Amino acid sequence: MRQRVVRVALTAALVAVVLLAVPLALVIRSSLYADQRDALERAALSAAVRVNTDYLSGDPAELPAPPDGGHLGLYDTHLRLRAGDGPATGDAPVRRALGATVVRADSAGDLTVTVPVPHAEQVIGVVRASSPADAVRDRVLAAWAALAGACALALSAAVLLARRQARALATPLEDLSRHCRAVTDGDLSARAAPSSISEIDQVAHTHNEMLHSLTELLRHERDFTTNASHQLRTPLTGLQLTLEAGLTQGDARLRPVVEEALATTRRLHDTVEEVLRLSRSRGLPHAVAPDMAVSRLVRDLEGRWHGLLARDGRRLECTTEGVADDARVPGAPLAEILGVLLDNARVHGRGTVRLTVRDLEDALAFDVTDEGGIEQDPAHLFDRGHSDGGQGAGIGLALARDLALSLGGRLSLTGRRPSTFTVLVPVRGGEPQDGG
Repeated sequence: MRQRVVRVALTAALVAVVLLAVPLALVIRSSLYADQRDALERAALSAAVRVNTDYLSGDPAELPAPPDGGHLGLYDTHLRLRAGDGPATGDAPVRRALGATVVRADSAGDLTVTVPVPHAEQVIGVVRASSPADAVRDRVLAAWAALAGACALALSAAVLLARRQARALATPLEDLSRHCRAVTDGDLSARAAPSSISEIDQVAHTHNEMLHSLTELLRHERDFTTNASHQLRTPLTGLQLTLEAGLTQGDARLRPVVEEALATTRRLHDTVEEVLRLSRSRGLPHAVAPDMAVSRLVRDLEGRWHGLLARDGRRLECTTEGVADDARVPGAPLAEILGVLLDNARVHGRGTVRLTVRDLEDALAFDVTDEGGIEQDPAHLFDRGHSDGGQGAGIGLALARDLALSLGGRLSLTGRRPSTFTVLVPVRGGEPQDGG
């Protein structure tokens, strides 16, 4: 911006200088030449007044002193030099002056003015005044040099003023840009400082107000998530303890039901923890340790969702394609993502649901496919609050996408008919940490 302001100011100053200096230079040239010719004409007229007719009979003619650096000469009607300095024979301006007219002309590199000498209504001679044109040209060049120096001085002053003004304009904007970058990097406490420019101060004030509102909004959302998670964990923990106690004292016929309820509460507890983790990470990629083997994750998902789909007369097929045995992924968050996709296929899809895991060397692709189709606009499919066919709250896919991003992965729709969602998750091999 600084260079742009300087260039604009310099261009404007240069245009102004050119529009002023060029006509002024022409005026200076014309004025100096005209002044010199006027001086020659005055000298020639003064000499013509002093000439009398006696010079034709041989009496010497007295001429005044010529102008500085110039010459004065008296010529008779036969173009012969009779007094003063000049060519021995009168030139074209002298010849033209015999017609009783004052002649201004250039001759042989000189500026010349010829004035007729009248007597008894006749021309009895011509006074010729001349000076070298080089002298006037040197004066013109000297004046032009002074004009060029003044123009250069004006341009230099314009550049200095433009640089100062550009610095005054750019500094608060650069400061505002640094604060915006700090906010982008996660520092929500950054605030733009006031400057001496009211328009920029207004932008900075609006930026600070917007940032304050955004900070308060994020704080309220994080507080709500933290409070909700805290309030949910306490009764969930109590419910788990009650169910675990029921396993040791309850009826054997109720044992499978209690175990299923206990597993459900544990999964709900993991869900609460993942939502809390996501709120703390603010949706940004966050390193999560790969703590579960892919094979165990697939088995757990199959055990959980097989019965739910079977109740609706549908099948669940889980396969892995070339996935290494030691490939590990973040179990809890990935289980939440795939759970959302499987539930979405159960509620909105039809036919057989397939969970396929593919090895992509530095990442694993988890494909969830059913035999239905996606009618909703893919551009809004992951927008929070949008749901297919008006069923649900439109939160599941948005939450799954945020969870995938928090893992450094990506969730996308890779097929509309049949509907296919793909989760890409970075992986690494490692020693088992969970006994699975």
